[in-house]
Amino acid sequence: MEKIDCVVIGAGVIGLAVAARLSELNRKVIVVEKNLAIGAETSSRNSEVIHAGIYYPDNSIKAKMCVQGRQLLYKFCEKYNVPHKRCGKVIVATNKEHLNIVKRYADNALANGVVDLEWLSERDVNVLEPDVVSVGGLLSPSTGIVDSHDFMLKLQAIIESHGGVIAFGEEVVSLESNPNAVVTENYNLNATWIINCAGLNAPHLSRGAAGSPRSIYAKGHYFSYSGKNSFSRLVYPIAEEGGLGVHVTLDMAGNVRFGPDVHWVDKVDYSFEGGLKDRFEDSIRRYYPGLDGSRLEPSYTGIRPKIMYKNTIYPDFMINSEDVHGLKGRVDLLGIESPGLTSSLALADHVCSLVDLAGF
Repeated sequence: MEKIDCVVIGAGVIGLAVAARLSELNRKVIVVEKNLAIGAETSSRNSEVIHAGIYYPDNSIKAKMCVQGRQLLYKFCEKYNVPHKRCGKVIVATNKEHLNIVKRYADNALANGVVDLEWLSERDVNVLEPDVVSVGGLLSPSTGIVDSHDFMLKLQAIIESHGGVIAFGEEVVSLESNPNAVVTENYNLNATWIINCAGLNAPHLSRGAAGSPRSIYAKGHYFSYSGKNSFSRLVYPIAEEGGLGVHVTLDMAGNVRFGPDVHWVDKVDYSFEGGLKDRFEDSIRRYYPGLDGSRLEPSYTGIRPKIMYKNTIYPDFMINSEDVHGLKGRVDLLGIESPGLTSSLALADHVCSLVDLAGF
């Protein structure tokens, strides 16, 4: 079989972004996807938020990719007419102790290069979001929302317009080296480069390689909120372990969702657990006391592809290439959780730089 320049594993937003960028650089690309559609898992089970880069540690890959990716994503959306909105986000403190945490967010964001945050007094928050109760907070005007499915469709179109192919329904059985090959149930694809963007399954495919972590899963539930609402921005409480707290998100039609919570699970399971409504109501009423619980309905779940490394939850994206695992022509993108959607185009550029630096 003719050798392929690049095999990208996974047709979620990261794999599609990487494949689109490689295709634009005239690489022959095949994307291998186990599901029958693009973005069938993590990429379609999130808040669809374009993050500013507030929460992530200074000099982390998450911080760098988020800030760069946000700018690239807005430009991409404008160029390709992807529905999006710079609606802004309000991070609220519901007591003075939380206000100190929000102040630390502001310091961290500035270190990350986020320079447009605005301090809000209790009155300021009330003017912006009249139904929200707080003692103050932060406004992030560059936070937004995006139609993630349309974004992925545009990436798919770029791949295919440059001769790339997406092979659906092909689950990867193993990755081989010397020579590089991606083995599925039906194919053995010989490639110069293998880019592992398999999301929840990426650590499993990287197993045995030096520096490989193991998967852990943080499941989150979302509730929809029927009827009219007064929110014009995203509203976030302070973050919790494993996530950013049960927050207000909007879709492009202005519909409200609340979520996600955090449930640590042992396997990928998208079922909606029962008995969560009271807990959600308690969390939401801390900043939105006028919540009408009768309008809350279970919506969907998502799972964050977190990773464990050296017996510790790894706090950053992990991008392993030859300098880490010693495998020529191989890049593993691991633990690409939030802000993965925002970071996708920056991560794609980073992968392409690794390919080019290797002299391909």
